[in-house]
Amino acid sequence: MTSRRVVFAVFPGFQILDLTGPHEVFTKAGRITGGVVVETVAAAHGPVPSSGGLPVTPTMTVDEMTGPVDTLVVVGGEGIDRACADRRLVDWFARTARGARRTASVCSGAFLLGAAGLLAGRRVVTHWRRCGELAERHPEAVVCPDPIFVRDGDLWTSAGVTAGMDLALAMVEDDHGPEVARAIARQLVMFVQRPGGQAQFSTQLAARRPVRVPLREVLGWIAGHPDGDLTVPALAARAAMSERHFARVFRAETGRTPAAYVESSRVEAARRLLETTAAPLESVARACGFGTVETMHRSFRRTVQVTPGEYRRHFSARAAAR
Repeated sequence: MTSRRVVFAVFPGFQILDLTGPHEVFTKAGRITGGVVVETVAAAHGPVPSSGGLPVTPTMTVDEMTGPVDTLVVVGGEGIDRACADRRLVDWFARTARGARRTASVCSGAFLLGAAGLLAGRRVVTHWRRCGELAERHPEAVVCPDPIFVRDGDLWTSAGVTAGMDLALAMVEDDHGPEVARAIARQLVMFVQRPGGQAQFSTQLAARRPVRVPLREVLGWIAGHPDGDLTVPALAARAAMSERHFARVFRAETGRTPAAYVESSRVEAARRLLETTAAPLESVARACGFGTVETMHRSFRRTVQVTPGEYRRHFSARAAAR
C-alpha cells in the first residue's frame, strides 16, 4: 500500500492540542492500516514552543521538505498572526497546498489559509471567538460560525481544539472507512464521532446570560418545556412584560430573537432524544414542540445541517457502541 503522507505545519505559539489531537488520530490510522505517515514541519530548525510552553521538535523545516503531500494541515494558536506575517512560511504553505490532495486547518489556523490565498469562495469555520474576525479579514471566504468542522471540496477547516480530532476522524473515515474511524474513536475514548454539522455550543452556552432575572427564568422554562407554548405572547406574559418590550430586551440581552432561541432549544431537546432513545421521529417531533416531522426536519437542516435521521445514525448510543 502506498502511504498517505500527512504533514502538520507548526509555528511558535501554536496550540499544542491542535497538533497532538489530530496527530494522534492519523498516527493510529497508520498503525491500523499501515497506510499513513505523519510528519511535522516548521520554518526553522529546533524545538518550536507551543502557547503553553511545551516545545515540539518538527520532523523537518520548510526548506528541507521534498516529495508529495497527501494531506497538509496547519494548526492554530496564539502565534497564528505572527505566522501569517512570515512570508517564507506562508509562501511555502501556498505552494505545498497546490500539490496536496487536500488542505486543512485546525482552529485559528484558518487565518494562515487566508494569508496563503486559499479561501476565495470557500465555506470555512474557525474557533467561535474569531469567526467574525476571519470574515472581516477575508471577505472572499464564506465563514460558517456554527459547525465544528466544514468540508468544502479539498479544503477542510475545523473549530477550536478538540474539533480538530473530529475533523481528523472524518478524514480517516473518508480514506479508510467507518470501521477504522470508529476503532480509533474507541481507542481515544471519544464517546461518539461528531459530524461537522454539530454546533460548537449548546443553546444556553451560545446565548449571553441575561441580566434581568425574569429573562433567566424564561430561559429555564424554555429548556424544561420544549413542547409548551413558547410563542412571544406566552413568554412575555411569563416574564410580566409587554410583547414588544419582551422581544426587544430578549434580543438585547441574549443576542438572539425569541424565535431563533426557541428553535435552537427545541433542536437541542430533540438531539438528546435522538441520541438516547429509540422513539419514532413523530414522537420526538411532538415531544420537542415541532408538531410534525417535516417541521423538525427543516429546523435540523437549518441549524445542524443534517436531518434528524442522519443525526440519530451518527449520535445514538447504538451508533457509539458499534
